[in-house]
Amino acid sequence: MLRENGIEPEIVDYLKTPPTAAAVGGLLKMLKIPAHDLLRVKEDEYKSAGLSPNSTDTQIKKAIAANPILLERPIVVKGSKALIARPPELVLSLI
Repeated sequence: MLRENGIEPEIVDYLKTPPTAAAVGGLLKMLKIPAHDLLRVKEDEYKSAGLSPNSTDTQIKKAIAANPILLERPIVVKGSKALIARPPELVLSLI
């Protein structure tokens, strides 16, 4: 969808290059969402990491850094704004 609108995305393979806890914190600031909303709660790693809706932001950031499969995706960043592009049409609000 980005390419259709003349934008060449920079794709980050988060499984090969996991974000640091600090980078997750930066994403949360851009997304303006609660940390728990950044998690894929149906992944086995969610349960094995001991996460819950009551987990702290610090616990969630560390868990994502250690288990990047937990990171909800795709995340699209443009400047100081970001969004989780689900459904994909949401990305149009950034361009």
